[in-house]
Amino acid sequence: MRLSRYFLPVLKENPSEAQIVSHRLMLRAGMIKQAAAGIYSWLPLGFKVLRKLENIVHEEQARAGHIAIQMPILQSADLWRESGRYDDYGQEMLRMQDRHGRDMLYTPTAEELVTDIFRGHVSSYKDLPLTLYQIQWKFRDEIRPRFGVMRGREFYMKDGYNFDLTKEDALHAYNRHLVSYLRTYERMGLQAIPMRADSGPIGGDDTHEFLVLADTGESEVFYDSAVTDLTFGDREINYDNREQCQAILEEFTSKYARTDETHDEALFNQLPEERRRVARGIEVGQIFYFGTKYSEAMGATVQGPDGKPVPVHMGSHGIGVSRLIGAIIEASHDDKGIIWPEGVTPFHCGIVNLKQGDDEADAACDNIYKALTALGLEPLYDDRKERAGGKFATMDLIGLPWRITVGPRGLKNGVVELTCRRTGESEELSPEAAVTKIAEIYEGIA
Repeated sequence: MRLSRYFLPVLKENPSEAQIVSHRLMLRAGMIKQAAAGIYSWLPLGFKVLRKLENIVHEEQARAGHIAIQMPILQSADLWRESGRYDDYGQEMLRMQDRHGRDMLYTPTAEELVTDIFRGHVSSYKDLPLTLYQIQWKFRDEIRPRFGVMRGREFYMKDGYNFDLTKEDALHAYNRHLVSYLRTYERMGLQAIPMRADSGPIGGDDTHEFLVLADTGESEVFYDSAVTDLTFGDREINYDNREQCQAILEEFTSKYARTDETHDEALFNQLPEERRRVARGIEVGQIFYFGTKYSEAMGATVQGPDGKPVPVHMGSHGIGVSRLIGAIIEASHDDKGIIWPEGVTPFHCGIVNLKQGDDEADAACDNIYKALTALGLEPLYDDRKERAGGKFATMDLIGLPWRITVGPRGLKNGVVELTCRRTGESEELSPEAAVTKIAEIYEGIA
């Protein structure tokens, strides 16, 4: 993509309505535009990152054996009355009627709808285990939407639902989701700590939230500093291996880490004082096991091995895909702008032409652009006739991890400048070597 042909409405000044870094930088970098309170249009740069995160979630869900579906945004209120949950959400639920006077609602979550799908098509224990998930827009009518996409009313979310014959099977599904989430967040360049949490209106006793530590987090969290030393890395996981998944859950949840709703001061004080941490966290996902709460209420049963009907054990598992963008920016920025991790960057590399219109500089930039594109990478070429300072400021603001700067002076010596956005360090390389290095950087990133 050439910047002269791209739609990137960057802002020079900080928007007055933006209270936190991620909101301010998303507006300034031309990623989003507010359409109404807590509701945003996703402009090309923001939409591109959103799709990157969505693809990572899909890939890790498929790796874990989960099956994607798509459910409607509007649901019938009758299903929610059947589960007994229609009034639980109160005014956060956006209710409406269609032209025939039928009560409808804009989906805040989809346990009822997916249970209805299951009970209509699955009747035998032989069809279990089964996990269905979707990535879909949701709506919760927050009384005070704020912080941009971090606490909006409309949001993009992965919600998955497991159906199992027994509690033991369902708890393995719970463990499987925890493992897949750890992989997902690390691929996005995040450390998301699983913390014991409160289930809220979803229900159930077993639940963990995944929180990214940040000063602007809405949750107060209490944890053992040792949890921040844990990394998932490149482990090979057999998701059907119950012992392996259980061991990973124990590794990542055995140390103290809780949100303020479940904090136990006595347990916390048993930690060595130097390892006690109190901080703020951004919730980016949550997993639940709630047993037969919905299956019993809605008649979602299967024929068991003995021929008798058995209500299935269920859980639900969410990742806030749109919210993750804000969390990544909160965790990775400086005073110049965003710093994207390589795994989620909208473009792999920026190309800055210091003298647009110079035949040699134009030709060198075109060749670098074509070489990167031929390798399956996506560069963003700033080919505008702007001053160099403005081009650098734009690249720093939008946060591409790597920048290749091309100018007549360097080309006379056969070199271009390759700069790392995170460290600010630069090195001079031949154009061919710069392309090779960029390709090597991204070679190991799924």
